[in-house]
Amino acid sequence: MTLANQVVVLDFETTGLSPDNGDRAIEIGAVKLVDGQIVDTFQELINPGKRVNSFIEQYTGISNNMLKNAPTSKVVMGQFAKFIDGFNLVAHNASFDKKFLDAEFKHNKLHYTGQFACSLLLSRRISQDAPNHQLGTLVNYHQLPNDGVFHRALADATMTSHLWLHQLSLLQQQLPKHLITLDIINKISSLPKAQINRYYQTMTHQ
Repeated sequence: MTLANQVVVLDFETTGLSPDNGDRAIEIGAVKLVDGQIVDTFQELINPGKRVNSFIEQYTGISNNMLKNAPTSKVVMGQFAKFIDGFNLVAHNASFDKKFLDAEFKHNKLHYTGQFACSLLLSRRISQDAPNHQLGTLVNYHQLPNDGVFHRALADATMTSHLWLHQLSLLQQQLPKHLITLDIINKISSLPKAQINRYYQTMTHQ
């Protein structure tokens, strides 16, 4: 059984929006949760092998100068493969981070076995009153801890892990008799919003 409180929460900063267009990862940050506690973190800059444009420099605060001496994707992804071994994965807007993880792993002939869950999709279902579902908005909305740094990988991964644990506690209130598993979360994430309460009721009577 895959408990949702034993996961690696990750975040990429990248040269652009799509690895299909040749964009590459420039930073990865990740937080390892075991029994709902942060037990380890991972953060590395990655030299993408090309210059980063000024928009990305300003958006992330990661300059070409910082990347010049950073390790290669091969080195970082090799370390990261060990870090996530045996864990399922969570990201905010997971389809984005999964694309880049898949692309960087493919470049380096690496594999991972964990499945992904998305705190953004989950938020749209279980926090329907939030003004929007951007990470920064949800951190304020739920009054979660943060250090005021956004768009750096470890800071965003850490905030996402606080959001994730908060989401698990919201689900636990709705489903007090159940262990919250990744299967339950992926089921909820795939349901139309209008069916969420019915799902809770069905589960409660099981």
